[in-house]
Amino acid sequence: MHTPTDAGHDLRHHGDAEIRDGKLVDLAVNVRADTPPAWLKERIAACLDTLAAYPDGRAAREAVARRHGLPVERVLLTAGAAEAFVLIARALAVRRPVVVHPQFTEPEAALRDAGHDVGRVLLRESDGFRLDPAVVPEDADLVVIGNPTNPTSVMHPADTIARLARPGRTLVVDEAFMDAVPGEPQALASRTDVPGLVVLRSLTKTWGLAGLRIGYVLADPGTIRTLERAQPLWPVSTPALIAAEACLAPPALAEATRAAQRVAADRAHLLAGLAEFDEVRAVEAAEGPFVLVRMERGDEVRVRLRALGFAVRRGDTFPGLGPEWLRVAVRDRVTTGRFLQALDQALTLVAG
Repeated sequence: MHTPTDAGHDLRHHGDAEIRDGKLVDLAVNVRADTPPAWLKERIAACLDTLAAYPDGRAAREAVARRHGLPVERVLLTAGAAEAFVLIARALAVRRPVVVHPQFTEPEAALRDAGHDVGRVLLRESDGFRLDPAVVPEDADLVVIGNPTNPTSVMHPADTIARLARPGRTLVVDEAFMDAVPGEPQALASRTDVPGLVVLRSLTKTWGLAGLRIGYVLADPGTIRTLERAQPLWPVSTPALIAAEACLAPPALAEATRAAQRVAADRAHLLAGLAEFDEVRAVEAAEGPFVLVRMERGDEVRVRLRALGFAVRRGDTFPGLGPEWLRVAVRDRVTTGRFLQALDQALTLVAG
């Protein structure tokens, strides 16, 4: 279903806002717990004596290229995926942008800030929030979609997303959480056969580097040059470049694979626990490190959970969702067990 944009959602609200007040168990932010690991902190700390020199991104850029089997001309390093959305909104010639929702709201916010009139395609709960390429307007010359999608945790088939490609259209796929999926079976990052494809990746989620800001764009060389010209000089700091190089080395990739496998097991445990509640309905097709759930008076449940020491992500700031929706980050089984007990109490208090 295609709808015009409106001002009814706080597109600038993000999960970190849920944990700024008080010491709460964080189920609101999708950064992997207990990160960054000690070895990565040591690598970053070791570069501090070099900060007098200007950043040199060549080694990190080459590491990204090797990771995806691409030439370096198809790689652009950015200060997190959020910067990439701003570059796309400001640098590309766009007349008819469309964002597929529910999804991460920063792409639409960036497009709006750049003066664009943004169209929305709202995926429906009744369809499992799965993409039907036919619902995207043919005249859209820029389409943005997440995979796996935040906050639904649904992973769309790569071939389904590729069907959105058209001559003259830029297809932006946000794969910020793809490295949290074992084997990355639906990744488009290494594809060069999809016209107009722009893939965004982040290293902040799996490695706990949200405060360092590091991500990258994969696209055809012409698009990369256009986006690069819109960047300020030295946009990525030396510590972030060192982190990128380290996180893309073979031992780190193996560690990320093991982490993704643990997330999958922990997510199954969370979904099984949520299924015990008659009042709660989860999006069971979840493939990311978070789960989207629906319950009556979800906004009140969220407040009760805060009083019980747990922060979850409100859902009503995502176009296509309302206050009955909450997003819950996947954590270890002990933390999940404590959360499920708190959820039981919260639901009882709200019902009473």
